Amino acid sequence: MPSPIQPLKISAYTATSAVGVGKAALLQAMEQSRSGLRANDFGDAPLPTWIGRVEGLEALRLPEHLAAWDCRNNRLAWLGLQADGFIDAVAQARERYGPTRVALILGTSTSSIGETELSYTQLQADGSFPPDQHRPRVHTPHSLGMFVQEALGLEGPSETISTACSSSAKAFASAERLIRLGLVDAAVVGGVDTLCGSVLFGFNSLELVSPEPCRPFDAGRNGISLGEAAGFALIERGPGALELQGYGEASDAHHMSTPHPQGLGAEKALDDALARAGIAADSIDYINMHGTASMKNDEVEGALVTRRFPASTHASSTKGFTGHTLGAAGIVEAVISLLALETGLMPGTVNTGRLDPECGPQIKLEPARGNVRHALSNSFGFGGNNCSLVFGKGAAA
Repeated sequence: MPSPIQPLKISAYTATSAVGVGKAALLQAMEQSRSGLRANDFGDAPLPTWIGRVEGLEALRLPEHLAAWDCRNNRLAWLGLQADGFIDAVAQARERYGPTRVALILGTSTSSIGETELSYTQLQADGSFPPDQHRPRVHTPHSLGMFVQEALGLEGPSETISTACSSSAKAFASAERLIRLGLVDAAVVGGVDTLCGSVLFGFNSLELVSPEPCRPFDAGRNGISLGEAAGFALIERGPGALELQGYGEASDAHHMSTPHPQGLGAEKALDDALARAGIAADSIDYINMHGTASMKNDEVEGALVTRRFPASTHASSTKGFTGHTLGAAGIVEAVISLLALETGLMPGTVNTGRLDPECGPQIKLEPARGNVRHALSNSFGFGGNNCSLVFGKGAAA
């Protein structure tokens, strides 16, 4: 087992999703158990499914000095950066430490591929991209990172993590290592993923997409609802009111798109996260479950939580609010966990009507309030890329 780590301060955080821009919109949706999902209206030939779409991206324009980066994913990143004073918080950190001492670590599964898809519909007679799409820095998986680094004026290490649905959760783990090794003093972590044809039709080809709003852990669940989102957090050395206290990562490599039937990789990630936080499972007050509403994922994760946590633990999936935001799921659900710590609100599991009897009493359908001292956020991606994060209240809380 790994040794406990020194907690790191979460000094600013924000998320933008289908329920709205910023933390207040997210908190209100969770208080009201209001889903942000809607009938799919994305693309020229929409699949019969439901999606978590962010309003206003089509009309959004980047500032003139960033216009060369324009694409749906970078627009969503820019929209997300404006919320909750996040840009100002990063600017202050940049002044404190210097631009080379602040890292940027972002998770994404598709980056700007939607813009590349668009380019292929605009090919010229000779098969080449039109002149206005000769933008190699946009048509690359690292486009998001380069764009956000320029937007924030940062010059430190910059990483793009793409491990499917665990991408932006693993960004926290990478940040802790960089800070602990003394390479940086702070890190901006997060993730952005937008809807695009590759995502919608790709998941549909795997027969994982539901024709109705997703119902995590429901006895009659029949697939996921895809969404888009942007989220960010600023992590700094030292204690704070809200802290990253532990993380665990594991790759079980059982199957390309199906979790290990006993959840071995997920449990290893959980064990390592608790060990680094120096706490036992019964210290966790709230669990944000990966809970995609696919048959196998919910079955395996539900069994893991049932056997490892007391019945009194409040656990829920929030995919019914936002949809599955893929590479951004980890950061959005980290934000929800941080809100639980800060406000005491533990969300329920929306859209779900009848819990799978194989799931334990930990999974709650209705929101509740309480004194949340520690929160666990699970992100379990394709290929067995698993990450669990432990957040907690610090002494300053």
